[in-house]
Amino acid sequence: MTEMAVYVILGYLSGSVLYAKIFSKLFRKEGMLEQSRDRNPGTANAFLYGGFWCGFLTLTGDLCKGFLPVFLFVQEEMPKQPAVFWYALVMAAPVVGHAFPVFYGFKGGKGIAVTFGCLLGLLPYWQPVVVLAVFFIFFSVILRVTPHFYRTFAAYLCSLGAILCIGDGKAVKTGFFVITVTVCGRLLLSNEEKREMEVKPLWKH
Repeated sequence: MTEMAVYVILGYLSGSVLYAKIFSKLFRKEGMLEQSRDRNPGTANAFLYGGFWCGFLTLTGDLCKGFLPVFLFVQEEMPKQPAVFWYALVMAAPVVGHAFPVFYGFKGGKGIAVTFGCLLGLLPYWQPVVVLAVFFIFFSVILRVTPHFYRTFAAYLCSLGAILCIGDGKAVKTGFFVITVTVCGRLLLSNEEKREMEVKPLWKH
């Protein structure tokens, strides 16, 4: 149990490092988050307001802070068959840390890039990360949902439904449920644009 708790804590602390804030200072773009509509300390704003390298390094950091704790846990602890409860907590901890970071007064970002990092950490179990990617692409291109606030909700909720229906990985299903609740909760607490939702199919773009 002690080892499991350490992984959860390390995952949470890893998630609590907001690379958008760090690299905005390094690239002297301290005011970039205040310029954005939602003031979200995430990858999208790092690219839009900080430039390519600020965005690229933020994306890399956000992916890695989700990937590394989960991947190390899977490689080291899976042979010991950890309890579903601990597996799910380790899987979700970096996203919880990003959304509610202890280093920034528990005011963080949405956690989309971090989610992808956590799901990549499950490799070679690849289905969850592909499911989330497919739904984001679907709601961005095929059946375009705007604004991004609703697109994120749709992608996560549909992905959760799909993941609950595939395979028998109870721990992964539970972990993604916690991630979905965290991301959606953070969205509701954020300054994300909440104007009326629009849905446009590809052939009407």
